[in-house]
Amino acid sequence: MKKILVTGATGFIGNYIIGELLKKNCSIIATSSNIQTAEASSWFSQVKYIPFNLKEFKSEINYFDFFDKPDALIHLAWEGLPNYKSDFHVTENLPRHFKFLQNLVENGLADVTITGTCFEYGMQEGCLSEDLPVFPGNPYAIAKDNLRKLLEQLQEQKTFNLKWVRLFYMYGEGQNENSLLVQLNKALKNGDEVFNMSGGEQVRDYLPVEKVAEYIVRIASQNKVTGVINCSSGKGITVKQLVEDYLEQNGASIKLNLGYYPYPDYEPMHFWGDNRKLNLLQ
Repeated sequence: MKKILVTGATGFIGNYIIGELLKKNCSIIATSSNIQTAEASSWFSQVKYIPFNLKEFKSEINYFDFFDKPDALIHLAWEGLPNYKSDFHVTENLPRHFKFLQNLVENGLADVTITGTCFEYGMQEGCLSEDLPVFPGNPYAIAKDNLRKLLEQLQEQKTFNLKWVRLFYMYGEGQNENSLLVQLNKALKNGDEVFNMSGGEQVRDYLPVEKVAEYIVRIASQNKVTGVINCSSGKGITVKQLVEDYLEQNGASIKLNLGYYPYPDYEPMHFWGDNRKLNLLQ
């Protein structure tokens, strides 16, 4: 049975990843910084849980041994989101995460799957494919892109499989409270007459988090397709349409106050992911 280490196990995606791995009868080593949150998770009794805070990384420790010599890693952990614009992503997260991953690889880890971000593409519009040059424009995206480059350089010294999963947009239960559909649900439950949002004309690529977890596990479970892989639906939808579809699916109604919030300045207006590489795994 394949033994898989999952970092960031108690995060939004992490909970769904653990559930997907359990369906496949994998042996799971889960880790996060908060054991209380882990203990409250439905999967806690079905995994080997090892608490670990990346801020307490010590170079003299063999983390491959520490985590019981896993066959593969799904690295979801990343601190400080959704604050994309803070420099700590570059000054603190980047060196810390690279040292941790380097330690695992140099001590024996041979299979690494890591979540990146569509923000690595920068302000490019349209259908974004993995072979495009990238122009990350915020500290979070810059840190992720540099982490990928450092790991690719490490591959020149150590042999290991690297799958870099560029996440686009997702939604589902457990998402950050400030996310769009969570705020919409809150407005509906409160009986609000109006829901304040942006103009809604921006085009994004959305997947339910359950499907994202399924894709990540599928990517991690093979080595035929490696390198950068978009985790996306392959089609764009306006944010306004996403909200309207959600209301219709849930039999709900609320007046949309379009244009209340400005469009974000750290992402382009119209983009979605090319998912042809992902579809090779179907």
